[in-house]
Amino acid sequence: MTMKRTIASAMTLAIVGLGQAILPATPGWAQTMRVSSGRAQDTLAVAMNRAVVVETDTPFVELSIANPGIADISTLSDRSIYVLGKAPGRTTLTILGANGELIANVEVQVTPDVAEFRERLRQILPSEPIEVRTANDGIVLSGIVSSGARLDAALQLAERYAPGRVSNLMSVGGTQQVMLRVRFSEVQRSAAQSLAASLSASHGRSQVGTGRFGTQALGTAGLTIPALENSTESQGVITGGFSIGAVQFQVLLEAMESNGLARTLSEPSLTALSGQEAHFLAGGEVPVPVIGDSGSVTIDYRPFGVELTFTPRVVDGDVINLSLDAAVSSLDSSNSVTTGGVSVPAFRVRQTSTTVEMRDGESFAIAGLLQDDFQGSIGQVPWLGDIPVLGALFRSSDYQRSQSELMIFVTAHLVSPTRGEALLLPTDRVRLPNESELFLNGQLTGGTSGASEVARQDFRGGYGYVME
Repeated sequence: MTMKRTIASAMTLAIVGLGQAILPATPGWAQTMRVSSGRAQDTLAVAMNRAVVVETDTPFVELSIANPGIADISTLSDRSIYVLGKAPGRTTLTILGANGELIANVEVQVTPDVAEFRERLRQILPSEPIEVRTANDGIVLSGIVSSGARLDAALQLAERYAPGRVSNLMSVGGTQQVMLRVRFSEVQRSAAQSLAASLSASHGRSQVGTGRFGTQALGTAGLTIPALENSTESQGVITGGFSIGAVQFQVLLEAMESNGLARTLSEPSLTALSGQEAHFLAGGEVPVPVIGDSGSVTIDYRPFGVELTFTPRVVDGDVINLSLDAAVSSLDSSNSVTTGGVSVPAFRVRQTSTTVEMRDGESFAIAGLLQDDFQGSIGQVPWLGDIPVLGALFRSSDYQRSQSELMIFVTAHLVSPTRGEALLLPTDRVRLPNESELFLNGQLTGGTSGASEVARQDFRGGYGYVME
């Protein structure tokens, strides 16, 4: 028996020595903890799936573990105990002597295996100074990482070792504020042409007429110019008349041509922190009556103008991920709806919603629209309008064409705060005039101002594109 105990003790010492020598690099070997009689309680830290050998200075006869699901125990000898961590948590190991006396109560704390986690973290993110600690049954990560993507990668890896028990104290270094500049550019051009001819004849009080205009009674002393029905313009109208005996004839030729151009340019800029939503609205709100189920009327305000909502995320270095909603809306009274005696205008909206990824200073064209509408009509008197040459007097034609082109560009910049003295406001260059500048010279601004610079610009020339 003595020889067997001596051999067992020698084997235990050999295992302990090997465990102390190679534990930091090789999992599965046990550390040691020595427990002396008379100490009521000791604390033992065990990593999950790792083991610690507990040695007592006196032989023990009985062992018990409060929660076998957290740690498992086995005896190596009457003085050595093998404790294996199974699940994160705390439990108590009780060691009793030969006469039932208490040798020690050991508090066993099983923590996640941060040694293996540190090794995997160094392999995946070798350049990130992330510190790993244990707290109770969880993992605490701290340090400054270079990007949000690497922060997420570290958190996902930590969840593998301590699911639901990871505390994030890391922060992202570098610039994490994004300024977004959006440019709405729209050009609308319209053209319309019409050509109509009308002929009327009268004899006494009877009158016969053709064309798009209304007829009036013609007096016997002279001719009366007919009143136009469908046109509120008087440009391009030529009238004339003649008489043959008692019959009077009147001819009206109407030619109309119109061109229109509209140019819209909006450049809102907005700055937000990475991961935070920002909203911008330059316009107004229109009250819209809403009828409820009980017939009651409430007022709902609908915004219009230039609207921008975006969420930036600095992914890695200077790579920016943008979730963007942009819209330009205006009131459209031509499509208004009247309800309960109240006229509610319609809205003309150009809107886009997308997600893009770009680097600092780069630009994207996120939306574009080229629209070409054409409408034409020809009206004539049956048979008479088909007569060569003279048929033009019994025929009218018109057409309308409209083209619009819309482009939306976005540019993202990583920005940092600056000193207020370096900023220039639009009002800084506008100086109020003194009495002599205002009354004698008729100046609304004094000295060199932003308004005078705009006044010197030449807006003459072609804009948009030319319609053929």
